[in-house]
Amino acid sequence: MCSMKSPYVTEIQPNQVITSIFLVTSKDIRQKKTGEPYLSLMLSDRTGDLDAKMWDNVEEVMETFGRDDFIKVRGLAQIHQNRLQLTLQKLQRVEESAVEFADFFPASQRDPEEMMVEFRQMVDAMADAHLRALCQAFLDDTAIAKLYKVAPAAKTMHHAYLGGLLEHVLSMAKMGLVLATHYKVNADLLLTGVLLHDIGKIYELSYDRSFGYTVEGHLLGHMFIGLRLLDEKVRGLTDFPPRVRVLLEHMILSHHGQLEFGSPKLPLFPEALLLHHLDNLDSKMEAMRYSLEKDRSFEGFFTGYNPALERQVLKKDKYLQPESPSGPEGAAPVGAAPLPSLQRPGNGGNTATVAGQPPAQQQQPQRRAVSVSPFAEQLQKALKP
Repeated sequence: MCSMKSPYVTEIQPNQVITSIFLVTSKDIRQKKTGEPYLSLMLSDRTGDLDAKMWDNVEEVMETFGRDDFIKVRGLAQIHQNRLQLTLQKLQRVEESAVEFADFFPASQRDPEEMMVEFRQMVDAMADAHLRALCQAFLDDTAIAKLYKVAPAAKTMHHAYLGGLLEHVLSMAKMGLVLATHYKVNADLLLTGVLLHDIGKIYELSYDRSFGYTVEGHLLGHMFIGLRLLDEKVRGLTDFPPRVRVLLEHMILSHHGQLEFGSPKLPLFPEALLLHHLDNLDSKMEAMRYSLEKDRSFEGFFTGYNPALERQVLKKDKYLQPESPSGPEGAAPVGAAPLPSLQRPGNGGNTATVAGQPPAQQQQPQRRAVSVSPFAEQLQKALKP
């Protein structure tokens, strides 16, 4: 029986000597100035990635393992350029039978079966018989449904974990049903576009080990694969409206929204435009969440650079802590009024304290009632798990 892995990437602290098993997601053999080889590795488990270097005795081990292998390592964790780096002293390849796969592959926190049931209920409630039958044809295909429940939504950019595609689609569907009513667009057409826009990724991406691209994915891309899958399903339906098929094809081709982002066409009708913005919003918010949750920078108020967002992300909670440094990053603007210090939960109270005044002399702030629109209420209700 496989033992539990320990420590995970997120549990490793600076100046800690650790022994643990990791998945090799990147392997480079490089040369030192002396001409001797050294190893540059990216190690991972389900909690994140860890940069690793091996400087000595490299020739003895460098050909004993490869990318996507499991290795047991011993090394010292240190801070290098504000990030954690593991200097390896020993490593050896580990057989698959000795590891528990769930320890190494990031996955959605939601049960994929539950997500599929929830999404299926939305599909079964569609009023348009043709679009409902098309969506059901995809979900009733056992091969497609099996992959749809485990595929990531992307290799690295957003929802890059097992079940990520379905979680992404379900989130878009929930928002889409509310926004379709708000903007008075065809909800069934939008929901079908949500199901189909990334369905080609079940064959574009490889996700049995580290995430990458299949040969088909490299050569064709998920949009073309999605069009081919749509063609196969429409051919099996009776009297599917040809013009509705064209609309769905356009939604697949235009969902990236801009030509420079890989869309052969720009969205040219309301449902297509709304599909693009739902996709963009959900992916960007997930990228924000991931940056904040997985960042391993040890200093400053910002995460490392996120290529999906093309920016760093502010660690808002850290920035708002009263003990933040008063240097350039933490200083208040010149002439600004002093900010109330924010107490942490469990420190004996939940009221703000104005600098320089004892608590007894302060007035309790009056909480203003916030008006919530019917649209906001609908959106909040729809997004509840």
